[in-house]
Amino acid sequence: MTSALLSVANLRVAYPSGSSRSQTVWAVDDVSFDLKKGEKIGLVGESGCGKSTLGRAIMRLLPEGSQVEGKAIFNNKSVFELNKTDLRQFRGEVVALVFQDPMTRLDPLMTIGDHCLETLKAHQPELSKSAAQKLAIATLDTVKIPANRWGQYPHEFSGGMRQRVAIALALLLNPKVIVADEPTTSLDVTVSAEILDELTRLCDEREMGLILISHDLAMVGEYCDRIAVMYRGKMVEQGDVKSILYNPQHEYTKSLLNAALLLQVVDENPVAIENQAAPILEVKNLKQHFSLEGNLIQQWFSQKKTEVIKAVDDISFDLYPGEILGLVGESGCGKSTLSRTILQLLQPTSGTVKFLGKDLTTLSPQEMRSQRRQLQMVFQDPHACLNPLMNVGDSIADPLLIHKLATKAEAKQQVATMLAKVGLTPTEEYSRRYPKELSGGQQQRVAIARALITNPKLVICDEPVSMLDATVQTQVLELMLALKKEFDLTYLFITHDLWVARFFCDRIAVMNSGKIVEIDRTEKIFTQAQHPYTKKLLSAAPLLSNK
Repeated sequence: MTSALLSVANLRVAYPSGSSRSQTVWAVDDVSFDLKKGEKIGLVGESGCGKSTLGRAIMRLLPEGSQVEGKAIFNNKSVFELNKTDLRQFRGEVVALVFQDPMTRLDPLMTIGDHCLETLKAHQPELSKSAAQKLAIATLDTVKIPANRWGQYPHEFSGGMRQRVAIALALLLNPKVIVADEPTTSLDVTVSAEILDELTRLCDEREMGLILISHDLAMVGEYCDRIAVMYRGKMVEQGDVKSILYNPQHEYTKSLLNAALLLQVVDENPVAIENQAAPILEVKNLKQHFSLEGNLIQQWFSQKKTEVIKAVDDISFDLYPGEILGLVGESGCGKSTLSRTILQLLQPTSGTVKFLGKDLTTLSPQEMRSQRRQLQMVFQDPHACLNPLMNVGDSIADPLLIHKLATKAEAKQQVATMLAKVGLTPTEEYSRRYPKELSGGQQQRVAIARALITNPKLVICDEPVSMLDATVQTQVLELMLALKKEFDLTYLFITHDLWVARFFCDRIAVMNSGKIVEIDRTEKIFTQAQHPYTKKLLSAAPLLSNK
């Protein structure tokens, strides 16, 4: 018998292998830990180290054919021996999982409201529809999803807003344990703080356990009681927060801390960008408005004026050659919509976007397509650019072939070079893999390689390192800086991570409710912020200390 709420002992997990190799490759290798009532454990480590696999093993959500050894005991019952009925109750009512990718949980054909009602109906059929809706709206409100978004679909939400919905769905049934796999990856610091404050409050009030899987050491240090460090499938170190952060024993833990602290190093003598050249990108009075409309019958009978969301509301700025302009702000503030409007993936309501002197808003689809060789994007969600039916090599080579920049043989060689630059080696092996065979961080690296393969002049980066651990974040950012110098690149860098923005960007523009409320040199934003919203962002950002 154990006093722990959840006890994992000697757990080993291996995914089904398509090859005939005799040696088993363990994604999780001999991992043991206990989670007490009300305790919060932070699980950290590089992408691909087994963190997410561990969470899915506890929930019994591994692919069919996976090998599992060891034990997972919840309230003295073996999770691996639950029958189908007990397992269904276990998932949701007992242990809830918040996925790294919210679209893993959300059905694109269902409204947000229907997602909530379906979850409640499956587990609490005695609830009336009105009671279920009332409970769901209250839960959505805790993660800052207003009631007027009830009838909308996942594609109408930003990446961060979708993640908030996924967290709300996990909280609906008041589970005893929440396994949160990068739950705030795509959220800004203020909303992250609000949600984690709510999660940790619930842990204390309801004696709910929390396994917080994250690459953000500062966040884990602020909200967790204990930290467990994973490396190559093994749990190499675990202990209370202070001992791990201030007195790490394992070399890998030390390297994680050093990489995280590096992002917070302040350059005492920042190099100024000379803005004597003409801007490479000129955005003038750009607007992107969306109407919240019901179905045809609702529109016919409704006397209410159609509600308009001003996602991008009269934005103007210039971006100069060789510059890195950071765009920060809360999820749903319009950052991603702005980037898609600049790229003409969305037609603007009004305003102009000039790239290399040409107004993109006036170009035909064919003319715009030719411009995209010089104007590339790294999306927040790597699935947005990776075809699940194409292997990694073909996905990266595809832009070269579309724009007729290389033969197939030349493209293959360039792909191998780019894979090596983004740290996916051996390149031949990764070239043959499919997206589903990669971790979230590895998928993001492939997306970066695909965007840079055409040697563009301007790269719009929408949270390009949000899914990576601190060591890989630093490696990728330094790679992007090296590529910027080598190929004379310019970056528009969208992020919710203020420390990444400080490390990487020359200037920062702060967005709030569709507007740019402040734009200035990076160090001036951090040391002499003028707007109240900028000050609020800075005060909410978790900070690591090496003392």
